[in-house]
Order: sequence, then C-alpha cells, then structure tokens
Amino acid sequence: MNTMLASDLPLPRIGRGKVRDIYAVGEDRLLLLTTDRISAFDVVMAETIPIKGAVLTQICAWWFNELEGVVPHHMISADADAIISKVPALRGHRASLAGRAMLCKRTTVFPIECVIRGYLSGSAWKEYAAQGTLAGEKLAPGLLESGKLEPAIFSPATKAETGHDENITIVRMREVLGGEVAYELESMSRAVYTLGEKIAREQGIIIADTKFEFGRDKDGRIILIDEVMTPDSSRFWAADAYKPGQPQPSFDKQPLRDYLEVERRAGRWNGEAPAPPLPASVVDATSKRYLEAYRRITGDDLRTT
Repeated sequence: MNTMLASDLPLPRIGRGKVRDIYAVGEDRLLLLTTDRISAFDVVMAETIPIKGAVLTQICAWWFNELEGVVPHHMISADADAIISKVPALRGHRASLAGRAMLCKRTTVFPIECVIRGYLSGSAWKEYAAQGTLAGEKLAPGLLESGKLEPAIFSPATKAETGHDENITIVRMREVLGGEVAYELESMSRAVYTLGEKIAREQGIIIADTKFEFGRDKDGRIILIDEVMTPDSSRFWAADAYKPGQPQPSFDKQPLRDYLEVERRAGRWNGEAPAPPLPASVVDATSKRYLEAYRRITGDDLRTT
C-alpha cells in the first residue's frame, strides 16, 4: 500500500482537514478519504506515516459495525469495491480508495465535541492539578493522575478550526444546542463509550478518554459521525501496564510527540510550523504503534485491499 500525503479524486472536494480529505457525493453523501498525514501539537508534519490512514479508517469501520443497534451512525461502506459500485465516477481510482475511504451519510454537524473521560489524564489532569476543576466545575479532592473516574465524566468542548478545542460546561452546551439535543448527545456518547470501553478492555486496551461528533441527517435523526474510538480521537493504554498516579504510555503518536518534545526542549523547534524533519526511526515507530492499536482493538491483522 502506497503512502498518501493528499488525494485527488474526480469528485467535488469540500474540505481538507489535518488528516482527512472530504468529497461531496451528490447532495446527501460524503466520501471521507483518510491520508497518511499526521499532526502533533496542532502542526501537520511534512512526512507521512505509512499505513496510518488505513488504520484509522478500518478501526472506524470495525467500531461502526460493533455499534449496530446501539446508536445510528453515518457509515454506508468502507469497502473499495462497494464504494465504486455506488459511485461509478471513482472507477479507476481503486488504489486510492482501498483501505482508507469511507462512504458516509451527509449530516448537519453539531458544533460540539462530545468528550468522555473515563480516566483523569492530559489537559483534564493539568486543570485538575492546578485548580481542582474540569472545565471550571469542581471535582472530588485527592484524585490521582491517570486515575479512573467513576462514573466517567462527560466533558463537551467547542470545535476549533485551528488550535486546541476549548472545554466548556454542560450548561454552556445546553445554551448552544438546547437542552433536549444536549441530553441526547450526552446519552449517545455514554452509550458508545460504555460499549467501547468494555470491548477494548477485553482486548487488553484501556480507552482512557475519547471524543465523538454527531450530526443530524436528512431525516432529522441524530447520528454518530466522523471517527470513532481511533488512536487519533482517543487515548489508548495497555491494561497490563496501567499504573495510576503517573502518565501512561499510549498506543498512538507518542513516539512522534516524544521526539518533538526533545527538539523543543533543545531549542531546535519553537513549537510552530514548520515542524523539524522526522527521522526514519520515528516514522517507523509511529507506524508500528498505529498497527499495534488496530491489532489490539480488533484482534485481527489490518487488511488494506
């Protein structure tokens, strides 16, 4: 499978994110093409990470299949041949689609990231350690870094086009979306996380936190969209190495983050674009982390055809 920095398909491209290229398929469908681009600290690297796009797409497809009957979602197909049969304009572009493309229902997207935190880590830990709060709301005293939160905390955030998302209170979320929609998004988020956390733990993975997005389809239903419980949208930890009271190694882009942190501390990078060139060893280690996450979660080897 060739690596892909950017795609070029014979469809109207309506968006290009840090990782995904988004194409319109008529009025009511989208094609999400996941490239091998990678970002860290809100900066997109010049290098690609082999197999990363396929890992993200196929983990999403696996989860969407597992979630049938739990919550409605936007996936129509992640099979290249099935996509081509539904979108004949893509005939001749199978190599670009294989493993990394998903045909989806188009929705009106809610402008809120629905974050579920099952463990106290990352930015949530930093705020708690400094102020005893999360998004300004008091938490119990004496919690440990990486400690399990019971029950898990629903922590919405505003979606940022650039830079970091900003945590907001549930009260603010209700003001933005209305009480009924806010309640439904929280309920759906908790249902997905509860199932996902249980399945992942059986495979030896802790999903410490994750974020979801939702949209309203043409029939007015609220459905789960975008990516679901991937190494890019979640914090995955190995259950057999978990030790509360300290940071945990993650099954994601940790080798990349570690390298960039060294470069920043050494004064060779100021934290802004462009990022320093990535050594081949960092690229390889990051690619292997993504593949291992796929194997751990699904219990299978990645198929890219």
